[in-house]
Amino acid sequence: MAEPTPRRNEPRLRPAPLLFEPAEAASDPEHFFDLESIDDPRALLSRATELTHAFRAAADRAIEYQAIAAAQLADPRRFDRLTPAAIAERAEWTEDYAKRMVEYGRELLRGADGNGHGIGDLT
Repeated sequence: MAEPTPRRNEPRLRPAPLLFEPAEAASDPEHFFDLESIDDPRALLSRATELTHAFRAAADRAIEYQAIAAAQLADPRRFDRLTPAAIAERAEWTEDYAKRMVEYGRELLRGADGNGHGIGDLT
């Protein structure tokens, strides 16, 4: 599992929108966001690059939300708090990774990026 990668001093990129594919197109293993229909290699490279950036940004954002959820689940003020082992089991992580994600989530919730940004900046 990859390490959480906080990007505290980098501005958020606005990636190309990921449009949901119709079910019939998604069921075709040769179909991927209509890339197979682009004949011009320049246009193909451009659109594939846009999608790559969009997927990376979406993955980074999802990791932030995972960390926040882990921190909230591990909050000692919760009567139903979970241990890092329980969080790891639910998320299919190692316990060590769950501990790091809990701490990363706590930093995000505290707005530890030095600019006063916190949970509100993730939405």
